Amino acid sequence: MKFKLDENLGRRCVRALREAAHDVATVADQKLQASSDAALIKVCTAEDRCLVTLDLDFADPIRFPPARFAGIVILRSSAIISASGLEILVQTLVAALATSDPVGRLWVVEPGRVRQHTLDE
Repeated sequence: MKFKLDENLGRRCVRALREAAHDVATVADQKLQASSDAALIKVCTAEDRCLVTLDLDFADPIRFPPARFAGIVILRSSAIISASGLEILVQTLVAALATSDPVGRLWVVEPGRVRQHTLDE
């Protein structure tokens, strides 16, 4: 699967997804930091990449209807996210990817579970 990791995710996240044999590009590597949400999702669409982010703005199905995209994954924690907490979220994502994919869906990844939303346009 092809992913685009938002600027708020680091090298550990990249490594975990690559070790699981996924194609990963990052906002930082492509010098897209501070891009608007609309510009970023447009790049993801052009590259056919699923966006992985901490940005809750992408959870708005009116603004970003999941059916239009290669997937939107929101990493979500009820606590302040630490490096180890982020690793748990990414490992939860990797485990979920073994049995499903987020294409056309919004996934909200929480520690130990993934909530999958399929919303029509």
